[in-house]
Amino acid sequence: MIYELRIYTACQGRMPDLLARFRDHTMRIFERHGMKNVGYWLNTVGGRSDELWYLLAYEDMAARERAWAGFMADEEWLKVRADSERKGPLVQFAENRFMSPTDFSPLA
Repeated sequence: MIYELRIYTACQGRMPDLLARFRDHTMRIFERHGMKNVGYWLNTVGGRSDELWYLLAYEDMAARERAWAGFMADEEWLKVRADSERKGPLVQFAENRFMSPTDFSPLA
């Protein structure tokens, strides 16, 4: 199993819209394409208030590549993204990291 940590920096004033898009659409579309939603976080103390951190899981890197290719071509996702960005983009900056659990991790 591999895990992908993604950190999105929301455009100014757009965090509520970004959260709504994940809550109402993106998580479900991810699952349809084989992405396991592990968790979603906002900074409570410390860090930046404009960041959404989330973790996805895949069987391996090939599964991740297939899942993202399907997601990015998904007609529902393309419509949801266009509708949610009518007033401009929601994400100013995105970064991602791939992680593998240690042999002693509870997730292993």
